[in-house]
Amino acid sequence: MKFSIRLNNDLALPEYVAIAEVMEKAGFDQFWVSNDLFLKSAPVILAAVATATERVEIGSCILNPYTIDPSEIAMLAATLDELSGNRFNLGLAAGAANFVEWVGIEHRTPLTAIRESIQAIRALHNGEEAALDGSFLRWSDDAYLRFSASRRTPIYIGALSPKMLRLAGEIGDGVLPLLFPPEHYFTVKPLIEEGVSKRAAHLGEIDLAACIWVSIDTDRDAARRVLAEKIAYYGPSLSPMLLEKLDLSREDFAPIEQALNRERDVEKACSMVDERMLRIGVMGEPKDIIARLEPLIEAGVSHLSFGPPLGPDPLAAVRLLGAEVLPYLQRVQ
Repeated sequence: MKFSIRLNNDLALPEYVAIAEVMEKAGFDQFWVSNDLFLKSAPVILAAVATATERVEIGSCILNPYTIDPSEIAMLAATLDELSGNRFNLGLAAGAANFVEWVGIEHRTPLTAIRESIQAIRALHNGEEAALDGSFLRWSDDAYLRFSASRRTPIYIGALSPKMLRLAGEIGDGVLPLLFPPEHYFTVKPLIEEGVSKRAAHLGEIDLAACIWVSIDTDRDAARRVLAEKIAYYGPSLSPMLLEKLDLSREDFAPIEQALNRERDVEKACSMVDERMLRIGVMGEPKDIIARLEPLIEAGVSHLSFGPPLGPDPLAAVRLLGAEVLPYLQRVQ
């Protein structure tokens, strides 16, 4: 079974290195960092982590082919693989339309964009010309890497919608579905399996990383507070399908949005995040985390990916996960 940590790209660089070093000693398998627009550069963070570690895999979650051209993504991936000794995983997704529109880029044909980008990146890594005449990419015969990539970098697809989940199953080396709540796994897995039924044999098995939000601390109230803040900010933007599973609607978040955006009162907003909303993530002491995740382990989850906020102190949270949660889940898998 694999275990990974996902971080936002808004920490100080030394924090990433410290967390990665603790992860590696604790037995985690992968370190992922986001590349959200106008925050810190994930490739630079990953380069720092690569030079400070020896075993743990590193990954981008995610890069998109709109703000970074797939030709440069291929260059970046091959270079990070060389630097890390083939420990880099390329997390690729269409991203959020509102983010790319901030910089005047049209978020067009996301499924086609991902399919053609993966085709092009793999061709470049295989030392081939990536001439394409698609509806998203139009490259000439001069599109090839001027150096030899050490391997074809594994590509994990970030997926939320049913169509993207099916595509991930069909062509991805891995998939990074956001499970809000964690029990959403039971909806996501069949969609990925539909894509796997069309999968080329040479791609091998897909790594399905069950991506959850977690907040762990020995102080349950402190763990609750940081998860509540994350849900207060992001809960209203979750899809109606996910909210319905929790017996919620966007109207339930209206008072929270007002407290955040109009009143600028974060504490008030957090206080209005109720128990139904908190089930979007997993929070509490180690025993609480284990109890919530055991059904996923019993269902055959083979990769658990713990994402932000992680806890009031992310480094302490990684230590706690490594010391008390991972050993238990490894025993019961």
